[in-house]
Amino acid sequence: VQLVESGGGLVQAGGSLRLSCTASGRTISTYGAGWFRQAPGKEREFVAAISRSGTSDDYADSVKGRFTISRENTKNTVWLQMNSLKPEDTAVYYCAVQFGLGAYTTSETYDYWGQGTEVTVSS
Repeated sequence: VQLVESGGGLVQAGGSLRLSCTASGRTISTYGAGWFRQAPGKEREFVAAISRSGTSDDYADSVKGRFTISRENTKNTVWLQMNSLKPEDTAVYYCAVQFGLGAYTTSETYDYWGQGTEVTVSS
């Protein structure tokens, strides 16, 4: 599975961005999916995850109510809608998929990763 993220960029605080993650190589309908981010000098952290069917999701407390994860398996794509962005959301954002049923907040349980897309939020 190859994952390619897009949609990152520079935005002012309070603005919005929509990140996309498109998979190729095989269908991701049997994979859970997640978004993680890594800010300069910090550890990679969980942002959001969505189940195989898209019927359940979960978020880090820091983004709850502002970010929404979604997916369309027929398009082999996962999205992260980010609203009310804050400077502290500045990071490289990565999408990932997991075939198993491991803890979805833990990066080690994911099997495939994208290369990342950079998000910069100015104050």
